[in-house]
Amino acid sequence: MDETTKLYGKAARALEQIEGCHEFAALIPEVRTNLVYARAGARTQKDVLGVDGRITVVDGMPHAAGRLRFGASSHMARLLIEVARYDPSIRAGINFASNPDLVAWLHAYCQEQGWVFGVIDRSTEPPEFRDAKEGSMPWKVAEVIRSAGGRVPVIFYETGAVGKEPVSVLVGTDPLEVAGRMIAIARRYRA
Repeated sequence: MDETTKLYGKAARALEQIEGCHEFAALIPEVRTNLVYARAGARTQKDVLGVDGRITVVDGMPHAAGRLRFGASSHMARLLIEVARYDPSIRAGINFASNPDLVAWLHAYCQEQGWVFGVIDRSTEPPEFRDAKEGSMPWKVAEVIRSAGGRVPVIFYETGAVGKEPVSVLVGTDPLEVAGRMIAIARRYRA
């Protein structure tokens, strides 16, 4: 089995798990969710598998709007590529909702799990990054790693800014790990 087939297989199984978790529907942000999985050594968005059209909510359940394909994600793909510069083992991620109550809960959950937690405070973003189209990712990832004491956090959140919805992100080694952790979080948070 070649690498591309393995990537699609893991991502498809992870997506199926996410789509089967009704609790996760409440954690899908207005910008929608994407589940991404990068090739080892990914350099461009074309090296990252994502859900075309993202994951939305249909009849109260998470639902992929389109198929998995390479190049389907922009924001999450660029984030994952930048994170991998600090830790190449991180090849998968998912974005989800953020609000003050959820952030406080996630921080406590990360402490309980022994996971690193971080934040990207968009209010401190330098204008040269904030105003550059798709140019802020290196600053954002450096900022979240700085906030986490020099380590890549398992979960982090990005505060909102003008025209930017606050979101949370969970990263891991592969999409099955990410989906499993995300489902456990959704079920416990919504309990």
